Amino acid sequence: MDQSSGIQASLAGRYALALFELAREEKKIDAVAGSLATLKAALAESDDFRALIASPLVGREAQGRSAAAVAESLKLDPLTRNFIGVLAGNGRLSKLPDVIRSFNLLAARHRGELTAEITSARPLDAGQVDAIKQNLRTRMGRDIAVDLNVDPAILGGLVVKIGSQMIDSSIRTKLNSLAHAMKG
Repeated sequence: MDQSSGIQASLAGRYALALFELAREEKKIDAVAGSLATLKAALAESDDFRALIASPLVGREAQGRSAAAVAESLKLDPLTRNFIGVLAGNGRLSKLPDVIRSFNLLAARHRGELTAEITSARPLDAGQVDAIKQNLRTRMGRDIAVDLNVDPAILGGLVVKIGSQMIDSSIRTKLNSLAHAMKG
């Protein structure tokens, strides 16, 4: 099963595919990708926003109003604003992080890029991201789009996933390996 059929199989993937198809028809893939990156950053930074999209106690109407206010304050493009409203109206706003991830995979494939999911213990600066992209481009022989995630539990280092390949240089994994070797 290739990546696109895996994307289409999930609910979030179907929403992402619908958004991608609309963005492609309207020649707004980059605008939507930019708005989704803004949303992803807002989700990473705001506990309140994460709670809003995840809470089953917040009704669809309230989620819709709140999502519209967030979209307005973040200055999202009109297509993404409408899409967020559809997610909220269908009670699927909790799927937003998965939709963003799936849309980014579709957009990268459309541009002829591979996508690397990079997890670090703390946010990476632009220079670090560029160095990683260059290293991966040399290693893979293709342009690489990156999906950055932060997980303090890995303690340090990086976990890089490209398709079915994984490079795990996290300190957590190294400590677990050392502990396993010591039990021996």
